[in-house]
Amino acid sequence: MNDRLNPNSELEQSIVSVPDLAQVPEEFLNMAQQFQEAMMMYTCAIREVKTKIEVLNDELSVRNSRNPIEMIKSRVKKPRSIVEKLRRRGLEVSLESMIANLDDVAGIRIICSFLDDIYAVADMLVRQDDIRVIAVKDYIKNPKPNGYRSYHMIVEIPVFFSDRKKPMRVEVQIRTIAMDFWASLDHQLKYKKEMQNAAEISEELKQCADVIAQTDKRMLEIRQQIEAQGITVRRD
Repeated sequence: MNDRLNPNSELEQSIVSVPDLAQVPEEFLNMAQQFQEAMMMYTCAIREVKTKIEVLNDELSVRNSRNPIEMIKSRVKKPRSIVEKLRRRGLEVSLESMIANLDDVAGIRIICSFLDDIYAVADMLVRQDDIRVIAVKDYIKNPKPNGYRSYHMIVEIPVFFSDRKKPMRVEVQIRTIAMDFWASLDHQLKYKKEMQNAAEISEELKQCADVIAQTDKRMLEIRQQIEAQGITVRRD
């Protein structure tokens, strides 16, 4: 398997953790233990989905002689971000409101090599009989106005605890390496609105997004041309 998916890697060790009491926002302090338990459940849901993705990647690596997935990133939304998002939407700040209204508390990002890998991985994931698809947004075929491209799914998966089975929702984003690099810059720009040339940079990013889309498409075509000659494209 690709070393980037090694469960002992720094990425895998550092992504998800249950907040301690010092990290629990004051809005949740009256139910701090319940909040910690909910975060633990979301962390477990991420593990369940990640395991499925890693199994698929291993299988495809053997069957197709190449890894379609470059990297898996994941995170549980920070407590303060949860509070801010609920307030931004005009929703009650409570544990019940978080569980009922926020589908992206647990998030997984899958970085793929080629465009067709995105749809292949998504299709194989949702065909598993214990996965329920809640929503799909294809920002690759229908990019956002700023140029953002990615394939988003909200899925629900059962997680087994000591005394119950709990359906948990996880947001899954699937994109190419170039899309992910672009999105990281766009994310930084969103928090730098005081920049005098923010509008110019935003427009330049939009142009880069269009170039990236064409490059991703062309790279897929080149790979397909190579494979048509009976040569397998793979990484050592």
